[in-house]
Amino acid sequence: MGKARSPRSPRSASPAADSRSRFPTLEHFVLHGNGQISVGEIGPIQCAAVASDDHNMLVALQRRKGETLMQLLQRLDAALLRALEYDEFTDEING
Repeated sequence: MGKARSPRSPRSASPAADSRSRFPTLEHFVLHGNGQISVGEIGPIQCAAVASDDHNMLVALQRRKGETLMQLLQRLDAALLRALEYDEFTDEING
């Protein structure tokens, strides 16, 4: 994903208060964290899910064979949590 970033201490990416959400990290990221997500076709990739903030792409996933959209979003939520909490970035699109 290009840029090396300095480590930061873990922080809460999603409030525990709303445990009703199926995707609490995505919800908090989009509604309160100045982030955006995109799901759909990206170039030759038929279905991808990407989460980015104002400066960087944090997660880029390709839909796996047989994977449902809900499963892809669950993986995006989990990968985004790892990116926000531990600076562990996932990029299945660019290698």
